[in-house]
Amino acid sequence: MKLRKPLLDLARVIADQAERDPVFAELVIAALGLKEQASPKAEPKRGGTARPKNRRPAALLDPIQLVRDGQAQLRARLSALTLEELKDVVADYGMDPGKLVMKWKDAARIVDRIVELSLARAQKGDAFRSD
Repeated sequence: MKLRKPLLDLARVIADQAERDPVFAELVIAALGLKEQASPKAEPKRGGTARPKNRRPAALLDPIQLVRDGQAQLRARLSALTLEELKDVVADYGMDPGKLVMKWKDAARIVDRIVELSLARAQKGDAFRSD
């Protein structure tokens, strides 16, 4: 009787289920007596939210959600941000396909561009929505 293939299949099934179900994974770890050993993959090294060094920081606000609440509210929140924070919003939401906005030095001009694109994105698909 060949035992190798059924045992390998069983091990694959257990490993697949442990990857999908964290509760099952904890049970397997406890059953194998591996509770004391910390798995290096169990915890992210940098907190899980770190961005690569060549990326701008994440945006401080969601302009599309804010424009749905009102254009005046979006303008008020954007006017409180610095030039670099405004550029972070532009970069994070892909609002500069031509790579021009990132060169601008006028915060009011960047705010206008963010509001313009946020309005367009917030209204996109309205023709297909039922009221």
